[in-house]
Amino acid sequence: MSNKTQREQLGSRLGFLLISAGCAIGLGNVWRFPFITGQYGGAAFVLIYLIFLLILGMPIMVMEFAIGRAGRKNIAGALKALQTKGSQWHLAGYLGILGNVILMMFYTTVAGWMLYYFYNTGIGSLSGLDSEQVASVFASLLANPWTLIGWMVAVIILGFGICSLGLQNGVERITKWMMSSLFVILLILVIKSVTLPGASEGVAFFLKPDFQKLIETGIWETVYAAMGQAFFTLSLGIGSMAIFGSYIGKERSLTGESLNIIGLDTLVAIMSGLIIFPACFAFNVDAGSGPGLIFVTLPNIFNSMVGGRIWGSLFFLFLSFAAMSTVIAVFENIIAFTMDEWGWSRKKSAVLDGIIIFFLSLPCALGFNVLSSIQPLGEGSGILDLEDFIVGNNLLPLGSLIFALFCSYKIGWGWDSFVGEANEGKGLRFPEGIKFYVRYLLPIIILVVFIGGYITKFGG
Repeated sequence: MSNKTQREQLGSRLGFLLISAGCAIGLGNVWRFPFITGQYGGAAFVLIYLIFLLILGMPIMVMEFAIGRAGRKNIAGALKALQTKGSQWHLAGYLGILGNVILMMFYTTVAGWMLYYFYNTGIGSLSGLDSEQVASVFASLLANPWTLIGWMVAVIILGFGICSLGLQNGVERITKWMMSSLFVILLILVIKSVTLPGASEGVAFFLKPDFQKLIETGIWETVYAAMGQAFFTLSLGIGSMAIFGSYIGKERSLTGESLNIIGLDTLVAIMSGLIIFPACFAFNVDAGSGPGLIFVTLPNIFNSMVGGRIWGSLFFLFLSFAAMSTVIAVFENIIAFTMDEWGWSRKKSAVLDGIIIFFLSLPCALGFNVLSSIQPLGEGSGILDLEDFIVGNNLLPLGSLIFALFCSYKIGWGWDSFVGEANEGKGLRFPEGIKFYVRYLLPIIILVVFIGGYITKFGG
């Protein structure tokens, strides 16, 4: 292999697993998963969610890793290397890179909220506030463009700064440390939450299926919500996993690795539920109270606890790590693209990409204040909602659909090539008997998620 094609490699299998899990583990696990579980009746929803993780998430994750590992480049370059002569599959790769960029256009602002809350909880700014004052903290954060931009810039500098140190010395080393700390903090918070007086009802609600509640909520609504959450939690479809496939060797098969990552992702979601539901039941708070749960409800709960400032700081540190692990993984994807496509050095890529992401992130940060009159998806919506809708409801499902077709039809990479790559190395093999499912049923399920997203959003 010539120097020109020599690719950086991750230093260890643990590094690969934790970085990939860090990319999947984001605010969707902690922020979205608990309140959706709360809305759809607890454990029965969790059960359906786990089924969809396996039948929907697992095959697409294996595909992304296989495309990355076989193509040895970012998603656009990998599709170009693997596609049949004259075909244009790589255009979907450029769409995937665009998805990574749009994701960071709003995720940098939201990650900034986590850092802001960690800092302010740590210095005691939220201590002793009543529930109305806690709610006004979040409202005043959104109303102040300079504060939002300041924390957003901190996220960008931190993320690209870590990536600029190198794949092994920066991305792998820091992510391993962050993810290890994340699990330790989670464990401490779970033990604290489940031992609160009255917490057992919350544990039962979360872990004991109530199928009656499922029928009351509506079986189809619950199934669709579980399908959507399973799909979105892993951030599949924009090639953000493929890049880490391109950094690993052929020692291990990809199905076992994908299941390990899905397992870690699910563990974080379940542990987040074991923090939030027992605490909500112990303090008699509605666990299905929507996105405000994290920024309004939980700070109130921490204020009611003995040592609440410590518990609150730990919780927002955990959230900051969850957000930053995704930011670093996606920034690495964007940097790899500019390095592969234009031959830039890692440092040059980090600086120039960082400047580009800063300017592209401004509309979201300003969308809550200076640009709040822009309501692209109707009354009460903002620029963040539009960017989230473009990625979550369009690029993720459509990208996943393209990967499924690319890996199972001869006009793309083809089933035999895909399975051969997925099954190279030791470990669990991708079941070749599910070819019919991957080729015909999986695309239909993805289309259901895609169309259902529009129906839910626009009330058709």
